[in-house]
Amino acid sequence: MNPIHISSTFDAGAIDVVSVADPQDIQLNIRRDNASDFAQWFYFCLHGAAGQPVRLNFMNAGQSAYPKGWAGYRVACSEDHQNWFRLDTDFDGEVMSVAFTPASNRVYLAYFEPYSHERHLDLIGSAGASEHVTLERLGSTLDGRDVTLLQITDAASTTPQAQKKKVWLIARQHPGETMAEWFVEGFLERLLDESDPVARVLLDQCVFYVVPNMNPDGAVRGNLRTNAAGANLNREWAAPSQETSPEVYAVRQKMLEVGVDLSLDAHGDEGMPYNFVVGTEGTPGWGPRRQALEEAFKTAWLAASPDFQTTHGYPRGGREEANMTLATNWIGQLFDCLAFTIEMPFKDNADLPDLQVGWNGERAKRLGASVLQPVLAVLAQLRS
Repeated sequence: MNPIHISSTFDAGAIDVVSVADPQDIQLNIRRDNASDFAQWFYFCLHGAAGQPVRLNFMNAGQSAYPKGWAGYRVACSEDHQNWFRLDTDFDGEVMSVAFTPASNRVYLAYFEPYSHERHLDLIGSAGASEHVTLERLGSTLDGRDVTLLQITDAASTTPQAQKKKVWLIARQHPGETMAEWFVEGFLERLLDESDPVARVLLDQCVFYVVPNMNPDGAVRGNLRTNAAGANLNREWAAPSQETSPEVYAVRQKMLEVGVDLSLDAHGDEGMPYNFVVGTEGTPGWGPRRQALEEAFKTAWLAASPDFQTTHGYPRGGREEANMTLATNWIGQLFDCLAFTIEMPFKDNADLPDLQVGWNGERAKRLGASVLQPVLAVLAQLRS
């Protein structure tokens, strides 16, 4: 029998091993972000347990960043590092446990289906091959990785460049929210599909600015919420610095240069098993015009995808009302534009549950593709 071993020294890997001596009581701790106290993301490989029952106990789950998020949660698992499914998971308020019998001697487990840095680079490369895409390096992260922007439009269209609406999509400010980059992948695939009539109209009338990963350092390091310096990027928008949040600084400077008519910021929510959006209600400039735009966008998205809903979400005004350090609030206020934070679940969509995979990368991609419809629906109402 092979000895049981747990490894996590790979892209986005993160776990602290306490004990593997007893297969029925493998003890683990969820590792904190490298320079902060946030602890929720995990991703590791279990070796040598094929055919024998094991029980993994996450001993510090009750002291994680969002312990209430474990209620109803199911661990993501893959035996081939390609296809991910869910395992039944228990949480007693302190320890989270998962018991199963691996089918192979190499099994991966993660908080959510990962989105690797290599896939991130492939996404940029494949999108950049389109004649509609211009790649721009906005700057460097603290670890020296590129902050990459995709500028997308039909340069040959009859709509004058100055009249085109400026639509922004950013993702993974919180690096452990990998569903956000899956969302971007689906968005880009549809937007660059030459046979899609919605995409063709949008490319004619808009310039899209897409940052698929705002926080590549945190993603590679296996952080849940912060960058290499321990900064929560979605609390840096009021006053970013080159020293602690160069990613936000670079993107914000580009926004100030070109403007924003519509902004989407893709995220994941630890607790709520639904897809929903948070607008800019509570900011000083929010009023009837922006409210009408928000309602029109949400109505169109409801028609475009049953995976989207408006019944469940944060309390009106947002979880942190009028917090101007958040991207959506800062952008919506400064540019007086339609701006949303998109939240997707780490668990499942309770309205359309899938007991095999839960909410996963493919479903996030489909939701990303569907958002083109509400963008088109409100296009004529946006103010340049």
